[in-house]
Amino acid sequence: MASKAQKNASFNIVVVGQNGRLQYEAVLFAASLRAKSPAFSGRVFVAEPQPGVRWTKDPRMSNPDVVALLKQMDAEILPFESRHFGESYPNGNKIELLRELPAGEPFVFFDTDTLITGDISKVPFDFDRPSASLKVEGTWPEPPLYGPQYTAIWKSLYDKFDIEFESTLDLSQPDEYWRRYLYFNAGFFYFRCPHEFGARFEKYALQIRTDPPEELACQSLDPWLDQVVLPLVIHELGGGRDALPDGFLDGTVSTHYRLIPLLYARESDLAVETLEEIAAPNKVKKVLKQYDPFKRMIYQGRGHKARALFDQAHLPRREQVIRNTLRRNGYWLR
Repeated sequence: MASKAQKNASFNIVVVGQNGRLQYEAVLFAASLRAKSPAFSGRVFVAEPQPGVRWTKDPRMSNPDVVALLKQMDAEILPFESRHFGESYPNGNKIELLRELPAGEPFVFFDTDTLITGDISKVPFDFDRPSASLKVEGTWPEPPLYGPQYTAIWKSLYDKFDIEFESTLDLSQPDEYWRRYLYFNAGFFYFRCPHEFGARFEKYALQIRTDPPEELACQSLDPWLDQVVLPLVIHELGGGRDALPDGFLDGTVSTHYRLIPLLYARESDLAVETLEEIAAPNKVKKVLKQYDPFKRMIYQGRGHKARALFDQAHLPRREQVIRNTLRRNGYWLR
């Protein structure tokens, strides 16, 4: 049982910022955090990959107005080196940045395409029991017709690292149905120490990438590698799918929207209201209008026209249907 002090510990927040769309999403994230969580007292880091052999172009945030605004919102730019992933697997940023966060201090990582819509200081994190986002579809694995099936594929990963497997199963779900197996979206995750978490995350990701079990012969690991490894790390460190009560993250306190057209198409009224509230101040507007999809969707009203295409009470179950509808109508801007 975690101590009361550990459960209520101050914690740091980190997102990735780099050239292109992510630098503007980082502004939205920081602005939403400051607007909706004024009681948050931890440090906010925008982790920035540095140029090196694993990038063909400079990945750092290229817009000085973005960097200046982030600093005005008390976000700290955190440089990190891409030793293993970089341009070939940008999702690896969330693994490699962990080594640069303060050791021994609880942290929450968020994908940059996230809005904070409530008071994050009220989320009952237990940093001794890590978890991650359950806003996930059955995207991995894709068992081949003649096997192996879900159980054999997932068990091979746990066996590779001598991690106990059986207690990860949700026995309320049918055998060989994807929800029976521990599977997370890496849109957020947290723990008591970024170095402890990151060391396992990096070790397992590298070994699975270079020497996957035979059962993964027909499986793609790009872009799924981080989500394949995450359950192993979380389970081994004592966490799981039930470590965080429902309704806070991916709920009233945060929205992982992925892309601005998808936010308008399917996210809550609260998320849309938060977006437009935080984007309204002139200092924010001046920066965000420099990114064409934000200018068109937020400031020129296309977002509301896109939202009008969908019945919010009866949204399509598959994201691809939403994407196709937006694309057909000229609202797929990214």
